[in-house]
Amino acid sequence: MQRLRPLSALLLVTASGLVAAQPLTEEEDLAQAYGDKNFVSIATGTRQLLSKAPSSATVITAETIANMGARTVSQALEAVPGLHVSRNNLQNIYTPTYGMRGILTGTSPQVLMMVNGIPRTSVYLGNPDEQMVELPVDNIARIEVIRGPGSAIYGADAFAGTINIITKTADDIDGTSIAGGGGSFDSWDTWFQHGGRHGDLDVAAYFKVGSTDGQRRIIRHDAIGRSGPVNVGYDSVDGQLDIGYGNFRWRTSYTLRRDVGTGVGIFGALDPTGKIRSERLSSDLSWSDANFARDFSLTLQAAFMHLANEVTTPLVVIPGGVDPTFPDGMIGDPSKWERQARFSATGVYSGFATHRIRLGLGHDNLEIYKTRENKNFTLLPPPSQLPMYRASGANLFLSPHERRVNYFYLQDEWNFAPDWTLTGGIRRDLYSDFGGTTNPRLALVWEARHDLTVKLMYGSAFRAPSFVELYATGNPLIMGNPNLRPEKIDTLEAAVTWQVNRDLQTSLSLFQHKITDIISQIGDTYRNGGKQKGHGGELEVNWAATDNLRLTGHYAYQKNTDETTDHDAGYAPHHQLYARADWRFGSGWMLSGQVNRVADRKRAWGDTRPALPDYTSTDLTLRSIRPRQGWDFSLSVYNLFNADIREPSRADSGIIYDLPLPGRSFWLQARYNL
Repeated sequence: MQRLRPLSALLLVTASGLVAAQPLTEEEDLAQAYGDKNFVSIATGTRQLLSKAPSSATVITAETIANMGARTVSQALEAVPGLHVSRNNLQNIYTPTYGMRGILTGTSPQVLMMVNGIPRTSVYLGNPDEQMVELPVDNIARIEVIRGPGSAIYGADAFAGTINIITKTADDIDGTSIAGGGGSFDSWDTWFQHGGRHGDLDVAAYFKVGSTDGQRRIIRHDAIGRSGPVNVGYDSVDGQLDIGYGNFRWRTSYTLRRDVGTGVGIFGALDPTGKIRSERLSSDLSWSDANFARDFSLTLQAAFMHLANEVTTPLVVIPGGVDPTFPDGMIGDPSKWERQARFSATGVYSGFATHRIRLGLGHDNLEIYKTRENKNFTLLPPPSQLPMYRASGANLFLSPHERRVNYFYLQDEWNFAPDWTLTGGIRRDLYSDFGGTTNPRLALVWEARHDLTVKLMYGSAFRAPSFVELYATGNPLIMGNPNLRPEKIDTLEAAVTWQVNRDLQTSLSLFQHKITDIISQIGDTYRNGGKQKGHGGELEVNWAATDNLRLTGHYAYQKNTDETTDHDAGYAPHHQLYARADWRFGSGWMLSGQVNRVADRKRAWGDTRPALPDYTSTDLTLRSIRPRQGWDFSLSVYNLFNADIREPSRADSGIIYDLPLPGRSFWLQARYNL
């Protein structure tokens, strides 16, 4: 806290002492200049100017995604200050992990990812994406990101940050398109998209199929000393349907990944044969009335999600001939089936002159209702190899479990004086398996001048233990601990946004956080007890240099320390520098280039390997501006200069030279708009 006090004072002095810049235009003019990316809803649940939102937030629009040439959510998220997308360093299966402000762990359970406001978190590992189940970006209207705690509104796992992916409606699409693309690693996909009004219905539909062999970079030394290519190929199917009727909206989506490779193996031993199938079906129905009563709006929502992760070709945990206890190797096929039901009600009362009250309540029922495992080993003393058998009891990797959550939250946006707004909120969550937790937040926003906004913010958040951390049994990696408590974080932030003129905007955010009750592996089980502290900041600049040239960029710094060892927490970069230029030229063409510099990544305590090399990746995308009808094209080159990009592996994984990411690659796409 003490570090931020002088920094906060400096921001306040700066706010009152800067020389007056050009007057800020009305919100409509600002939206015209900067587009819809200058507004955000995730900070309070209500649309508002980004500069006035009581949080450090970023918005990525569909246009930005297209300019970047991003094909997946993780590629698009690299444009967020203070967020670094790494790869799973716990199980080495190459699932994206989202490190926010230096908080980077194996499965990124400290970042809440939502789709249209509904969490897509799996209770199995607490992560948003399992087995490469990443959303494609073609049907995304915008992505809103909060850096910092969000549990006061969104509950569990809105710990280091919150990501909300908003899919396209009929108005966003307004027509019909078909497209196909292909590129490096024998990758291809084709998709169909439609949006329009049919009678009283607003209908948006999207369907996509594709396949990739995945990059094949070489692991020079795995856990048993072998070398070989990573195994990250898969086949994919994605479908989404959005129907609006009056006050009702129904959304459903389907995601399938087949023949998913195991990266560098579940136990760090290369597994070229293991295959996984992951299938997700989600659906939600909402009813919303902005005039339910005088000065009161009401939204009711019910949501369902089913997630199946099956091993279709048994995983080779340890190959034969390595461990004399298991002469034929350790082989298994752990599979699980998960379902979630969520019910919520949200109301907003605006009848007070200076207050806007938001309140909500809900119930979640989260369960792994079926598990199955065939394997040839037992871990019960003494460990031994057996013929393949159907595991049960303590030999089963995880038995079915259920979690029930009830919650209530209250938020007040209080305009207590001209140009001053105090947002306060509190949420209480009651869990059936580990008890209750209460998380408050406060944010003071001062519009110091027509072109200058200053914010001071405090919030707490929690991360719920996953089912693996609580209940894992016959797991060759680690056992669960049913007595775990949730992780906790307290964060203090200060920020200033300066609209230098109509075409130039800059912002600076400073933060400090403290984490307690960190869940980590101690011996052969999970335990609470770790502590971590961190501080840093993010500087952003957006400049419309000319009518046809837009420049954006940010620099982020963080330092996180493991207080148990007084050593750097490891894995996350201390410095990130990102810059992008979007140049519109000729008759309807756009050329975009982006540079991403990742620097100064330390090893965790006890890892004596040299520090990871810094890297700079450069991407270029040339695309035609989408016409109302007819063809448009795009060509992207990723990692243009073929940089050797590696993300950190754990010291105990056996992957000495870390996790290599793709070298130079290409993607060409054509779309026809009917």
